[in-house]
Amino acid sequence: MKFMLFSTVASLAMAATPALAQQAPADEQIGAEIVVTAQLRTERLQDVPVAVSVLSGDAVANASRSSLEGATALVPSLNFVKAGTSLNQTLFLRGLGTTSFSIAVEPSVSTVLDGVVLSRAAEAFSDLADVARLEVLRGPQGTLFGRNASAGVINIVSVMPGDTVGGNAEAAYFGGNGNEFRARGSVDLPISPTVRTRTTLFYNKYDGNIFNVAPNVNRRVNGFEHWGIRSILQADLGENAKFTLIGDYHKNDDDCCADVIGGPPLFGATSSTPGAVNTTNLALIQTVLPTLRGADSRTINQNLVTRTIETGYGFSGQLDAGIGDHTLTSITAYRNFANNEIRDGDFYPQAYIGVPQLHDTGPQTGWSFSQELRIASPGGQFIDYVAGAYYAYTFTERVFRRDNVICNAAVGATLPTGVLTPCSSSLAAPSVNAFGQATYSNAAKNMAFFAQATMNVSARFRLIGGLRYTHDRLDEKFIRITSAGNLASNPPFDAGVWNAYLNGIAAGLAPGAAQTAAASATNGVPLTTGTTANNVSGRAGLQFDVSDQVMSYATYTRGYKGPAFNLFFNLQPTGLKALEPETSDAFEIGLKNTLLGGALTLNIAGFYAKYHNFQANNPDTLVINGVTNTIARFTNAGTVSTRGVEFDLAYRPSRDLTISGGAAFTDAQIDQFNPPPVRTPNDIVANGTTLPFAPKFKGSVNADYRIRLGGPIDIALNLQGTYQSSQSLFLTPDPVIRNATSIGAYGIVNAGISVVDAEDKFKLSLVVRNLFDQSYIAAISTGGPSGAYRYQIPRDADRYWGIIGRVNF
Repeated sequence: MKFMLFSTVASLAMAATPALAQQAPADEQIGAEIVVTAQLRTERLQDVPVAVSVLSGDAVANASRSSLEGATALVPSLNFVKAGTSLNQTLFLRGLGTTSFSIAVEPSVSTVLDGVVLSRAAEAFSDLADVARLEVLRGPQGTLFGRNASAGVINIVSVMPGDTVGGNAEAAYFGGNGNEFRARGSVDLPISPTVRTRTTLFYNKYDGNIFNVAPNVNRRVNGFEHWGIRSILQADLGENAKFTLIGDYHKNDDDCCADVIGGPPLFGATSSTPGAVNTTNLALIQTVLPTLRGADSRTINQNLVTRTIETGYGFSGQLDAGIGDHTLTSITAYRNFANNEIRDGDFYPQAYIGVPQLHDTGPQTGWSFSQELRIASPGGQFIDYVAGAYYAYTFTERVFRRDNVICNAAVGATLPTGVLTPCSSSLAAPSVNAFGQATYSNAAKNMAFFAQATMNVSARFRLIGGLRYTHDRLDEKFIRITSAGNLASNPPFDAGVWNAYLNGIAAGLAPGAAQTAAASATNGVPLTTGTTANNVSGRAGLQFDVSDQVMSYATYTRGYKGPAFNLFFNLQPTGLKALEPETSDAFEIGLKNTLLGGALTLNIAGFYAKYHNFQANNPDTLVINGVTNTIARFTNAGTVSTRGVEFDLAYRPSRDLTISGGAAFTDAQIDQFNPPPVRTPNDIVANGTTLPFAPKFKGSVNADYRIRLGGPIDIALNLQGTYQSSQSLFLTPDPVIRNATSIGAYGIVNAGISVVDAEDKFKLSLVVRNLFDQSYIAAISTGGPSGAYRYQIPRDADRYWGIIGRVNF
């Protein structure tokens, strides 16, 4: 499956920023403190003036799933938005993130794999194999990381080749909620005293946690089959230079993630009984669909298996060379990515009279090239600095097709009431097949120059400053065609339609009327458009060591995320306008405490950030052909803010007991909503509304205890728990929809017991996930049949168990 690639980063030679620490090849332990090592210097995590959570490779591997989705249970400020395909999933930090179907928008949380910024969020949602460390940098990090970092950075550091022959192998079986098998292994093979290699392979297969009862399916779904390989070659080029070359390939075949119809249709806010169950509609869909059981729903009846087929490969090369007492780093990377989404969009086992069958296919391909060049001064000088330049080009193309099977009642037929009548019935007129197909592409160029410096005013006091100049350019192409009769879900859209729409607006027509009038002006020529943006962002701060054990800091950061287009299949002329760049002003203060002789670290951060031109989906009402339609449109939704406090704790009173965890209180809300122009009151989200995917409280704790028996084996115990408060999942002014798309508070407890070789050569573990069988929902969407609500149920919403064996050699 997809596997995190890329190179062993040499290191932004630390100018007092945690971003630099990311590139260290390995962690060392001093008491309970993590020491991250750049190529030419070593810096304690406790000296870094940024809120950052660090997870070891073992912690990532021991998560319920070795992925960023699994890591969210260990980092309180990090949230994951699950969707039907990895293309539509996203990460949130401190309540901020970007959800959109568009291929022309950047994520708000940047994912960096061994020094390479991933251009597409989907590339990050795969198996994390052979990870040395995962760092979560919270708040805008664009000064040094640049792209996609307006809310934060997930920095993943891989295990680098060792100097001696060795490696590890692991196999696991999980049962109780569908069968799963995992296997992975890594081997270090030095070629010479100066050339080392490391190769990793992995394979994962899972049956799924949802049962599809459709006659042509009748099996578990929402599972996956992943495999991949990566090889790293690292060569010392003399005493002061090192070159790292990484290549990887992965393939994912997921029959995931089908929407479960779990929430009943409800009466709207304007009815006499707002929020009450529409029993008529509920009874109608229950004649076909499995019984709706809310968060306990685990069955679907869909004749098309929703799935995603994904492949990816890439190469990166990194050169780190000493130039005098400075370090020059060059990282060159190429990635190729292909994803085909296949989706049942009507959620039924067949077409019915008045209820079309809707099936989607959406192959997406793309590639990216990036080049970063930077120079870093040696540490410990009066002024430490890092400066560099960055260039990236990303091209993405998608061909999305929607096929509809439509039928009406036969002439003179009398339909039974209270049931759905199949199109295969003699009561139905002959079915009509209709389609809509959109072909669209996005070419994104990003160029930047950056520098950050730390002035060591005294042994205890430091000043920090940095700037980044960024130039972005987007070039778009779009055309949508439909079958004869315009019976498809959306009308044609091309250059002819776009020009006719603009003429209608210029003539004074309302947007909906102009759109309707323009639909017949199709000319078969793709429309092209584009936009550019320039920005100067930066960071300023001060750092003061209160004592040898306590460091304090205060920073201001100006964040930036580039322009965007709402480029997706359902694009309408009303939604083609380019989105302005999103900017932010973020303030952070923090204390990093090393106590009890290094056995305890307790880090506290307080933050406030205001985001301008926030890019988000918001409600948009249009009147087309006399029919009122409320859709979600990706726009600059206005000004939002987030504030809160975070804690990170690691306590190791002895070599056999480790307790770690964290907690976050986050208040993310709309300050000033910016609705689309000329819209109804139903489109206005009230100021002060809490942002989606932003629980007020989230916390986690993990405890590991090793019982030494004095013989050849020891016993190891693990207990891990996560809790989060309720959260909303949909930005809407409608209280009925807002309540229906909110999930309640829940907590999950995982436990494990292991038999461990006294010399750590092997480990056999029995683990139980979701020990107390706490059911919960990962995501809720509108748009289900007859107004029902669609749920995403994660695998961890049910208790299951596993056996894991690992051998080190």
